[in-house]
This record gives sequence, structure tokens and C-alpha cells, in this order.
Amino acid sequence: MIDSHCHLTDPRLAEQLDMVLERAAAAGVGRMITIGTDLDDAIKVVEVCRALDNVRCAIGVHPNRCGQVPIEDLPRLRQLQSDPSVLALGEMGLDYHWDYSPRDRQRHAFEFQLQLASELNRPVVIHCREATDDCLAIMRHYPAARAVFHCFTGSQEEARKILDAGYLLGFTGAVTFKKNDELRAACKLAPLDRILVETDAPYLSPEPVRKQKTNEPAFVLHVAAVVAQVHGISAEELDRITTENVGALFGWT
Repeated sequence: MIDSHCHLTDPRLAEQLDMVLERAAAAGVGRMITIGTDLDDAIKVVEVCRALDNVRCAIGVHPNRCGQVPIEDLPRLRQLQSDPSVLALGEMGLDYHWDYSPRDRQRHAFEFQLQLASELNRPVVIHCREATDDCLAIMRHYPAARAVFHCFTGSQEEARKILDAGYLLGFTGAVTFKKNDELRAACKLAPLDRILVETDAPYLSPEPVRKQKTNEPAFVLHVAAVVAQVHGISAEELDRITTENVGALFGWT
């Protein structure tokens, strides 16, 4: 199985990376995509990937980080994308929940990265929180962009909008939470060829290990089990399908 979105350079995972990878392998999680959230983090994730055959990365500027990245530094992403370990741009997008970065700054960074992805023919990883309509409105100007809305936690209506636009949905431990019936209903709406499973580790530990503060790639199996149950298929079949979906989106086969 593939954990299609984690943060192995977060100190909570980086400080025990060998053990994290051992536990992932023991659980049957053979590959991971780790995400860089700003330019400094991008360098770190590329270094991790260079040392590991089973880890690849996406690098970009997260909307909550773009206020700390000078606009004139964004073009550095073009050079960083040339490393063979890099599969995609992201995570990028809009976050209206925290508003850690000014919204105009978020939009500028988002549009820059979408334009770069279009030029390089790269898929993108979207972070979208309480901003679905604005995200989709911006993305309409970049119709060639292939994308996954990672860590989808929205409503059925929002899921339909994203799916109708042709994008994938990534589901995390949030889909396993006992009171999240609405998210499971949104998951059921998604065609199987538009679904990815991910941890977003070290965040969002799934049930039944939700009390463990640090999530990790091994726990993506719990996410997959719930998504498979929602769709009435086996976890093994979901593993096969989501592995194919990673290959189709990111070109990692």
C-alpha cells in the first residue's frame, strides 16, 4: 500500500525516521510520498528521498507558509522540481480557516504554482480548507492541471464540485472518526478511480489509534479499511485501486 501524503521531515517523524519506516514496512506500507511545505522544507524532503528508494515527494509552498516565503523566491520551485525524486507540485492552495497568511498572498502563491505546474506538466497536491469555491475558481484558469484535493474533509456538495471538475479526493484519518458520517457519505460519492488514501502524518491519527498523538504511514491501513468498507470492497482491492491511482496521477509505478 502507498501512503500518498505524509510529512517525514516533521520533527515528530524525522527524529525516529528509521523506526517509522520499519513500522510502515511491517504493516505492508511499501511506498510513501512525503510533502515539502516551503522552500527550506523542499530541500529536506529531497534529501530524504535521495536516501530511500521507496519514498518520493511533492514540493511546493503551503498556503499557511506562503506569508513567510518572499514572492521573489517562488521561482526557486522550478529548479527544485527538476530533481528525479519530485513527482508533483504542492501542497498548495487556500486556507481560510487559520488565515496564517494574507489571502491575497495565498492566491498569488497558488496561481504561481499552478502556472508552473502547467508549464512543467506536473500534477498538483491541493490544500483547501473552507475555500472550495475560490480554489476551484482559480483552478479553472489552469485546465491542464491534474490534481488531488488532499485531506478532504468537506461536505457531499463540496465533494461533488471537486469531482465534477475532474479532480481526485485524498482521504485521511478523518474519515475514520466515529462522528464523521457526512465525510463517509462524501467518500461514497467518489468513484474508486478518483480516491487516494493518506495519513497526513504526523497529523490526524485514525481510529482505532486516534489517541496516539503522532500519526505515521503505517496507520494508512486504518484509513484504507474504512474507505474500502464504505465502498463495499475488500481492503486488498482498495489497495490495488489506489496504487493504480497513484500511478495514474503521479506517474510513480
